[in-house]
Amino acid sequence: MAYTTINKPSEYFNTKLYTGTSSSQSITGVGFQPDMVWVKRRDGVAHSPIQDVVRGATSSISYIMSGVTAGASSVSDAITSFDSDGFSLGADSSTRSNPSGGSMVSWNWKANGAGVSNTDGSITSTVSANTVSGFSIVTYTNQNVNTIGHGLGVVPKVLIGKCLSGASAWVFASADLLGSWDKYLLLNSTNATGTDSRFFYPSSAAPTSTVFSSDQSAWSAGGSATETMVAYCFAEKKGFSKFGKYTGNGNADGPFIYTGFKPALVLVKETSAIDNWILLDNKRDTAPNPHKLALFPNLADAEAGDYLTDFLSNGFKIRSATGSLNTSSATYIYMAFASEPLVGTNNVPATAR
Repeated sequence: MAYTTINKPSEYFNTKLYTGTSSSQSITGVGFQPDMVWVKRRDGVAHSPIQDVVRGATSSISYIMSGVTAGASSVSDAITSFDSDGFSLGADSSTRSNPSGGSMVSWNWKANGAGVSNTDGSITSTVSANTVSGFSIVTYTNQNVNTIGHGLGVVPKVLIGKCLSGASAWVFASADLLGSWDKYLLLNSTNATGTDSRFFYPSSAAPTSTVFSSDQSAWSAGGSATETMVAYCFAEKKGFSKFGKYTGNGNADGPFIYTGFKPALVLVKETSAIDNWILLDNKRDTAPNPHKLALFPNLADAEAGDYLTDFLSNGFKIRSATGSLNTSSATYIYMAFASEPLVGTNNVPATAR
């Protein structure tokens, strides 16, 4: 019996490595036209740009970085277009997206193109939604307390939001992972779980299959009465994505986390104490298990090793006693995306690495 209808996860998410040139170049081999691209330099210090097709490659709000609170800006030398098999880069002088000789990684998600108006909420949003893979990009103008359409057709499990029009933290919210929708982590910070109303206002309902809430007064970047916002919305899809939590045991024979697929990317954060976000993927580590090369979404730091984790046919297993992955009795949340499903409609099982 088929486990998932997504036989080829790389049609919806893929990691692509490339080398920077500091001259215009096209990056191909992603396998689809990406709608959100997250870039990081591996061998040098640089923050991680996130660009998406809804905000536009070179618009006035095109450029934001995961490790900083700064609002969005316009750039002409980072990603200049989203192409049929990847993306194009300008002559990036900032060393972030296309530095000369830089060893680079991009994480690419497919939504549904440039976006359409969505009137499900109390205000109109612009939404690019992929209901097959459970991912949508939402932009909206936040004023007072609003409900915003997200286009997923199911209740999102994770919301990641950022104010574009002023300095404001990156908010990661999930009732399933953190306990309620008014709990949050910050993608730009090492903080443990906090509480506020940015994605859940006391007089508003929790996210539904059509909308989520957004409280302008809680986001409040520089006291602006209206704020331009972006939200990345994720629903869990069997055999393609899994978002959950685990408890560390503090030794090298760490916990096994069942996902139902061989992972392509795993993002981990300790919620019970201050620590970095840890990102592992299947393209930067080419040797057999364990994977060990981590990048840190909240930092500008280069890649670092020894975050030992096995990527298996049906999940991942922690092989490190490091606190960032496996402090005894600590709680960790994770987001994982598939490279191969355990079994798809073609009845071909995934194999261990």
